[in-house]
This record gives sequence, C-alpha cells and structure tokens, in this order.
Amino acid sequence: MNYADLLEATMLVCFGFSWPLNVVKAYKARTAKGTSLAFIILIITGYIAGILAKIINGQFNYVLAVYFLNLIIVFANVFVYIRNKSLDSKVSEKPEAKIRKLDIQIQDKQEKEMLNYSNSLDEIINKTNENSENTNAVILMGGTLDKMIPVEKLAKDFDFNFDIYNKSIDGLSIKNSAEYFKSNIAQLFPEGIIIHLGDEDISLFKTDSTAFDNYYLTLIDEIKVINKNTRIALLSVSNSLKDKSVSLMNAHIKAIAQTEKATFINLESAKLWNPEATKAASEFAYSMGLRIRKPLKDVAEILYSYAYHNIPLKKNEIMVG
Repeated sequence: MNYADLLEATMLVCFGFSWPLNVVKAYKARTAKGTSLAFIILIITGYIAGILAKIINGQFNYVLAVYFLNLIIVFANVFVYIRNKSLDSKVSEKPEAKIRKLDIQIQDKQEKEMLNYSNSLDEIINKTNENSENTNAVILMGGTLDKMIPVEKLAKDFDFNFDIYNKSIDGLSIKNSAEYFKSNIAQLFPEGIIIHLGDEDISLFKTDSTAFDNYYLTLIDEIKVINKNTRIALLSVSNSLKDKSVSLMNAHIKAIAQTEKATFINLESAKLWNPEATKAASEFAYSMGLRIRKPLKDVAEILYSYAYHNIPLKKNEIMVG
C-alpha cells in the first residue's frame, strides 16, 4: 500500500467534505449574497492543477479519482451560485411592479369602500378618522414588550419632528413577520422602521438558523419593495440567561444588518442610555435651524430606555440582551 497516496486522498476527502454541505446550504438560501464566485474559481483552479500534475506524472490511481470527485462537487457550487444570482436579479427587477400592484390593490379597496352605499355618511367619516395614520412615518415593529411602549407620548415628550406608530403585536415571530408587514404596515409606506424580533423564534433558530436568516431577509426585501430607501434598524434579542444560542442569533441579526446596510442596535446597554442628552442635543440643533430627523439609533434609545425603566415586568427579561 502506498501510504503517501493514502494520506493525499485523506487530505482531499477532508477538504472536500464541506463542499456538498455548502451546495445544499446555498441552494436552500436562494440568494448569492455572502458567496464568493472568485473563491470558488480559485479552488477549482487548484484542483485542476492537481489533476494535471497527476496526469503528467502518470499517476492514474484512486487519488486522481478523488480529485475529480472534489472538482465535480465544487463545480456544483458554481451552478448553484449562477442560479441564486438569477433569483437575486429577479427580486431586484420586480420592486416597481410590486409597488404598482400594491397601489392597485389599495385603490381597489378604497373604491369598494366608496361603492358600499350601505354605510351612512357618518360611518364613512368616523372610519376615515379612525384610520388617519400618515404615510412616510417611522414604525416600531415588535412583539409583546414593544407593544407596551407608548411611542406617541414619547414622541411628544422628546419633540419628534416626524410621525411614529407602534405596530407591534403580541407573539409576533420572524416567521410570519413579512406577511404581517404586507397586511398591516406596507400601506403606510414607512420611511423608517425599527424591528425587534426573535424572542418568539429561538426554537426555530436552534433547529434551522438558515431558515431564520431567510425569514429575516424576506422581511427586509418586502420593506425595500415599498421603499428601497427606507431606514431600517434591527435590535438584538433578549439574553438575560447568557444562552449561547441567543448570542449566536444576535450575531446573525448583526450580520444581516451589515449585509443589508441596516443599523444594528444592541439593547444590552439600555440602562446606560441617556435620552435626555439626546433631547438636549436635538433642541440645540433645532435652535440652530437644523430640522433633521433623528437617527433610528437615537429613537430606539429613547423608546427602549423608557421600556427598561418603566416596564418592570419585562425589565429583567428583555433589556439585557
């Protein structure tokens, strides 16, 4: 037995073992984001060089077969990359069409309401007043804790020069967040959105972190379909027990924020935030004639500093993650 060949084959098997897993993961992800075609081509070049060396030296044995096997699997990554790149292109080409479709749906809904003559004039007026939320606002989208934050009061106390609405609901998970956004928030065409999700999805993340990432990316895609310039802030998940899975989940959320050019906000420092200082800085800016919208980080600090100090039932559970 030629131990040199055996060891070389073992090396190739070890190097090549991760590629089939990478093919499956990339295929399920349905996006080329985070995949480097240049790196894959570099690996392919290396395998081709190894194969040519074996052929030139006349070494036609099982090691050469392992080289070919690895090369085929790496080539599969190229085809998956091309397929995912095509899917990404289709997503980027459709925003305007989706916006037009949404506009048509909204118009159809309004026309149906106007044609419903069973409503009295008073009922129509009252209905209009009840749904008089403005577009181009900032939205807080989260779960049970977030629903308890009085955003309108805080907006008034801290002189927000823009509308902000709390669209959080009990038990909202990342799995159903995209549908919830389309049904309840999209029609407001928000210019900014603060997202605090994940508390309901820890089990999902532990069993399939790729699915968790894809649900998050789908939500962000839906937001960008409405307005590609929407400011987006992603908040960390509570982790009072220092659970390793939750820490990893927060690392994934941070990576998603970086990839999607969103703001990542770690709520671990909530007790250290000083919203009064933010208010003083804003008042000074206004006195100098500057009427800029607060960064979403400042808005989140105001909202969740309040939550930390004024929602005692959740303080120890939520505001340390």
